[in-house]
Order: sequence, then C-alpha cells, then structure tokens
Amino acid sequence: MTRAAAHASQWPFQRCHIAAASVPAWRSVLLASCLVMVLSVSMYPGLWSIGVRLCSVFTGSYVHGHHSVVLINSPNAQAAKDIGRYYWKGDIQEASEVLMLVKTKTSRIQHVTDCVRSLHPYANPEVLSFLVEDGSPPYMKWMDEAVPED
Repeated sequence: MTRAAAHASQWPFQRCHIAAASVPAWRSVLLASCLVMVLSVSMYPGLWSIGVRLCSVFTGSYVHGHHSVVLINSPNAQAAKDIGRYYWKGDIQEASEVLMLVKTKTSRIQHVTDCVRSLHPYANPEVLSFLVEDGSPPYMKWMDEAVPED
C-alpha cells in the first residue's frame, strides 16, 4: 500500500476523531442555550413588569395592557358596599358611587377625560376606556353620526 493510499484510508477516522472530540463542546453550548431559553421564558413576566414600571417612571406614561378592569356582580347594595371599599391616602375609604357609562369615539376619549377632571369632585377620578371590538352596525352608524369629530 502506498503512502497516499494509507493516508486516504485513515482520513475518515481522523475526521470522526476530530468530530467526536468536539461533541462535548457542542453539548455544552446546547445545554447553555437551553438553560438561557428556559430562564428567559420563566423570568419574562417579572422582567416585563419591571420594564413597565421603569418605562412609566421615566416617561410618565401609561403602558398598554398593564392594568385590568374587573366587572363584579353583586347580589345587593350592601354586598357591593362591602366589596367596594378602597384605599386612599393611608385610610380605607367607603363611599357610595354611581357608575357612569359614556359611549364615544376613541378619538374623543381625551376630551371626555379632561371634561370629567374639570367637573369631578375627586382629586383623582376614575376614568377608564375600552375599545369596542364588535357592535350592532346600526348603533355604530348612529354613534358616527351623533358624536362629532375632533
């Protein structure tokens, strides 16, 4: 056997030997990548919450999706009064409130909010808005006609 033939016959084994030596390195990289992915997914809610708070602090703005409204059915006025206590300026408050439902165009929400702030007796009135995803087409047409543009 010539030297070239011997070299050619050993070439696959040398390549396998090199590849086999790099398997632990690839396994470590794969394990580290999986660990980073698992930690990222499991820590996402906490990191997102911290990011939202930092954004709100530095910009003074509201970040979409950070708050929710819960609608609660109450069997009577006393149960609603018991559930409806709230914390304000270091004390638990109890007040009878009336819920208003104002329907308007999304483009008019800031105008409604400004109007409520100017007329409301509370220093910090509750004004929340929800986008309408679907509705009765005749009613939506009526709203478009009845509510003026900006």
